[in-house]
Amino acid sequence: MSFPGSQDQHDLELGEAESSTPCPCSHGHTSTVSLQTDQGGSICLFCFSNLITDPLSLTIHVSYALSQLSQALSQPQFLHSLLSFHPHFLVSPLVRALSSLEDEAIARQVIDVIMALCADDSVHCEFVARVADIISSGSLAWSRRQVFMLHCFGILLNCHSNNSYDIIRDKYTLVANLVTGLQLPSEEIQSEILYILYKFSILQCASKDIDEEDVLSAFGSKLLHQSLDALAKTENDSVRLNCIALLTILAQRRIFGNISKSENITLSSDEADNFMQTTDEIDGASLYVLFAEAIKGPLLSSDNQVQISTLHLIFHCLSCEEDPAKPIQVLVKENIVDHVFEILRLAECKDPMVNSCLQVLNLFSAAEQAFRQRMVVGFTSLIPVLRYVTEIPFHPAQSQTLKLICNCVSDFPGIVSPSYMEELVLVLTRMFERHTEGEIGMLPETFILACTTFTALLKTSSSHGILKLALSVEEASKHALLSCLSTFRKDPNQFLHSLYLLKEAYAYSLGEISSNNPSNMELCDCIMDICSSQLLPWFVTVLNEMDEESVLGIMETFHFILLQSSDSQATKWANTLVSASWFSLSFGCLGLFPTENMKLRTYLMLSSLVDVLLGQNIGKSIRDAALYLPSDPVDLLFLLGQKRSLDMGFSSCQSAVLLILHASSLYDDRLADEKLVLSSLEQFILANGSDFLHEIDSLMMMQLVD
Repeated sequence: MSFPGSQDQHDLELGEAESSTPCPCSHGHTSTVSLQTDQGGSICLFCFSNLITDPLSLTIHVSYALSQLSQALSQPQFLHSLLSFHPHFLVSPLVRALSSLEDEAIARQVIDVIMALCADDSVHCEFVARVADIISSGSLAWSRRQVFMLHCFGILLNCHSNNSYDIIRDKYTLVANLVTGLQLPSEEIQSEILYILYKFSILQCASKDIDEEDVLSAFGSKLLHQSLDALAKTENDSVRLNCIALLTILAQRRIFGNISKSENITLSSDEADNFMQTTDEIDGASLYVLFAEAIKGPLLSSDNQVQISTLHLIFHCLSCEEDPAKPIQVLVKENIVDHVFEILRLAECKDPMVNSCLQVLNLFSAAEQAFRQRMVVGFTSLIPVLRYVTEIPFHPAQSQTLKLICNCVSDFPGIVSPSYMEELVLVLTRMFERHTEGEIGMLPETFILACTTFTALLKTSSSHGILKLALSVEEASKHALLSCLSTFRKDPNQFLHSLYLLKEAYAYSLGEISSNNPSNMELCDCIMDICSSQLLPWFVTVLNEMDEESVLGIMETFHFILLQSSDSQATKWANTLVSASWFSLSFGCLGLFPTENMKLRTYLMLSSLVDVLLGQNIGKSIRDAALYLPSDPVDLLFLLGQKRSLDMGFSSCQSAVLLILHASSLYDDRLADEKLVLSSLEQFILANGSDFLHEIDSLMMMQLVD
């Protein structure tokens, strides 16, 4: 089949019936450039080239020839022959034809043929080089023809695995012409240029030539501002996506951050004219004002992909900033937070929209003062999100959602209405319960935030007076603690937060008892039961494996219950402690961790324990001497055997030692060998005689001897 420009379609069809033996075409072109098709016809590459590059060729003939060649290229044998014997023959004619076309349908046919020929790497390379040269030369006017060339170039940069970036000869001029083209009012041209620059940037990053100059950075300021200007003006989602993709790459490569981090950016007079600026200086804050204005439209788009891409752009811009505080403040001030909360509200808890919104909101939370005010408005949007993400094991947004809610509740306790309180407590309780039962897992950060959030909720005024809340508090505190007892070695920090939740739950129960709600008394009893039946026996068993902070956490919780409970409850708890040999256990803790913090906590708790067991304020001598008492029981006995001096501090230490020995002996909890204790008492009597012997000391000594 030959394709002379003057032939009509009837002549073309007759060509297919010719002999399958290659022969010169009707124009006398050599048979070596005529390739057979599977239908028995042949295509003369010379005739095809002449037809598509002749400006006088009829559109219908060009379209027919392209469709016939496209059909032939789909045949493996024809494609193999063409790429084996004449791989580069059609490159120049196709590029020339594309540069002169104004018919979109034919242009698409040409591009389809080009893509088919790009199955050969060397052909693909030549197409990339030739199209890049044409765009770089500026020989084409910025018109509809250029759109087809730009579109083809974008596809060429995207369609192959090899690095097209290295093939482009004059990269600087290419980028310069593309950046200039962004100033044109045609959104179609802008969209194609933005996509090419996006792909160009990706290929540049993948290039092996790491020493080559960063071409995009050379145009960074101009490119950035023109891209933002295009994004702000367009309402076309296709243009928005390409623009956002390019801006995201610029942000990831820190081009965005490098331009904004300086206090001032001085533009050349030519750039100032191009941007139609009234000033030659743009500071970092102004850049982010432009950025905020540019992204408002995409954030309001009805296209979810545009919204998600815009959220990713915000995230990368702020994440790649060396100091994101100022940009965050600008974006918050420009109401971007309100837009994100509105997207979250309308997202109906659908991923990945939820993830994208929460990522950005957590970055914005760094602007504490400004963000807090916006948080009040968006708080209600987070509650259904929390309900959704807690139902999915290890959902990446769990921690982010909890952090936002916790911060809001802590900063604005009054924002939580009783209905929100009930819902949040139920969600968190269900979360702890499923975690304990192994139904869902929970990251350590998520668990800690869940405990912190629950504690913050208990401290708000909205938590009081809700009849059904006590049961949820009981379940949450119980499951949170029990889930940590078997795993505390992996992450003691989780255990400490579960202890803090238990302590605050007990404080909540005490505050609610006056409301005459039986559930609150049950909550109080339940927490004491957890401590006596679960936590205390476990503590005795694993003490030697624990770290100091965890031991102090348990002692603080037990001490809190001892101090805050009613007389009857305190007595019950004190008896529980001494039945577990708390005196010797306390000194066991001191032996493991002989620090000032541990010593102070131990003696203060022992003084409170003595107060409850022996009478109010009996333990005062221990409290007074706590800072001076030694950590080792043997040292206590040595102290007891010394002669009293006029130093009242020394005398109070001996009184404290006698009181500790006396109280521990009452409950058969010996701190040292009995003979050693008796020997120390004998030494005390011999050394001091009747000097300064208080009545209480004499009584205690007699009981100790007995």
